[in-house]
Amino acid sequence: MRTRAFWFMTLAILIIIASGCSSRPDSGSTGSGNTETGSGKIGSGKAKTTLSMMVNISDESLTQAYREIVDGFTKENPDISVNLQFDSTGYENTMKVKMAANDLPDIFDTHGWAKLRYGDYLADLRDEPWASQLTDTIRDVVTDKDGKVYALVLTEAKDGLLYNVDMLEQYGIQVPNTFDELIAAGEKIKKESGGKTNPFYMSGIDDSMIGQYLDNFANPLLITAKNNDADALLNGNFDWTHITPLAQSLVDLQKKGLINEDVLTAKRSDLPAAFAAGKVTFALVGPAFMDSVHAIAPDMKIGIMPVPSMVAGDEPTFAGGERNTLAVWKDTKHLDEAKKLLQYFAKPDNMAKLSNVSKNPPGLKDIKTDHELTPYYEKYANIRVFPYFDRVYLPNGMWDVLC
Repeated sequence: MRTRAFWFMTLAILIIIASGCSSRPDSGSTGSGNTETGSGKIGSGKAKTTLSMMVNISDESLTQAYREIVDGFTKENPDISVNLQFDSTGYENTMKVKMAANDLPDIFDTHGWAKLRYGDYLADLRDEPWASQLTDTIRDVVTDKDGKVYALVLTEAKDGLLYNVDMLEQYGIQVPNTFDELIAAGEKIKKESGGKTNPFYMSGIDDSMIGQYLDNFANPLLITAKNNDADALLNGNFDWTHITPLAQSLVDLQKKGLINEDVLTAKRSDLPAAFAAGKVTFALVGPAFMDSVHAIAPDMKIGIMPVPSMVAGDEPTFAGGERNTLAVWKDTKHLDEAKKLLQYFAKPDNMAKLSNVSKNPPGLKDIKTDHELTPYYEKYANIRVFPYFDRVYLPNGMWDVLC
């Protein structure tokens, strides 16, 4: 009897597991894995086509902007509904599993890997009406030598350092162009503030902040100067002692007292409050950080500067590439409908909305934006943008290893 009961229980568990694996996430759930179904309905109350869509974002204001755009699309196209899923924690691993099974969403965010990781799985979008409008700084990132366009870039990354504009003016400091100038600025601020301000803040608990420092400054140390190590890194001939100055620079910041003393135990979540209180000057974080600061200090003026150069004779640069993108799975059964949704996202008003909410530059030309960083992106429009170091020069990214 015990044996029979055991097998009945086992069979019941297997049936439950199989049922769960084959079902879609519930519509309207929240948090990671949030799925919403568009409102388009026809005839019997069901849309003829349902598109699956998965994006890698977590910021609530940005997810709301996506929802509003999708809702606008389904109202204009009542025969199409959209299952919109947000995932910011396990997105990369989820997508790797889906690639291995060749079962991808109809539309998805390539999060920096349109060509190198997802390229073989993506439809060619070169003939789309928006393709010719990709910006000069992003076009090559999502286009190959044969002209294939891999993704619509909604916003592109131009990462540098966010900084307290008023503080630099207070201490009579010009925006640093070189790493030495950046260190000198930090030392002046530390001294003249009486130790109240640590120019830099990092978290050892959220080691992505340290990884971001290493990744952003690897380009000016190894890649952006006229004489550089780019070919050696790609060919496997790189002398890894050349990266030692990068690691040493991080140690020097700590020894000079230019980063918070509790770096190994500090939390990333404490940075906005510290920045708002004038305890931090420079921040190696994305623009969404500004909203958290302004919730505490609404009038604080925050700017963005390029990453200072580290090699004599070089110029400041931005680290960048794809930020928010939409690509189409080449094996989708709804190619025309998927392209139609991308065309809707590419409308100037929708592109501007996403840029204004995220404070990142739009990926298409002639989009008029109006947010706090717009004047800075215009000021630095001619600054060179180099892809993130790990995406090009470390096998499969190795971001976690770098952190």
